[in-house]
Amino acid sequence: MAETKRLIFLHGLESSSQGIKAQLLREHFPGILTPDFRGSLDERMASLRLILGEQGGWAIIGSSFGGLMATIFACERPRQVQKLVLLAPALIWPDFASALPAPLDIPTVIYHGTRDEHIPLDAVRQIAWQVFTNLDFRVVDDDHGLYQTVHAIDWPHLIGG
Repeated sequence: MAETKRLIFLHGLESSSQGIKAQLLREHFPGILTPDFRGSLDERMASLRLILGEQGGWAIIGSSFGGLMATIFACERPRQVQKLVLLAPALIWPDFASALPAPLDIPTVIYHGTRDEHIPLDAVRQIAWQVFTNLDFRVVDDDHGLYQTVHAIDWPHLIGG
């Protein structure tokens, strides 16, 4: 990972900065930000905006609800985001899915499991291809937690590349 790249992990709705994914990412990237988010989507987004400020060059990794947050932030402030990695993103959230934003040209990688029982793969895939023009959508044999997948990803290559 380049020294100038800023990196943050956004956990899911019921998770925290102490979850398995956050811990794994801190092992790979000791400087990664892994804040805790609570409250409504609006409250979480207000916190995220404060954390990221006006700085550019962000690589954002978002899991489930955190993937939705990452997407919303990128839509609002695309010049600040260098790359998105979304893990089973909750793009089906009604307020988002009912009013899709203009397409984004930010390099985006999405991992989504075929056995995800919380966020339907086909619905996310359909929305993702409408939102992202520079998309690498990776379907994996995993469930919503993507625990097998996150341990198999070459994170330094994915984030650095």
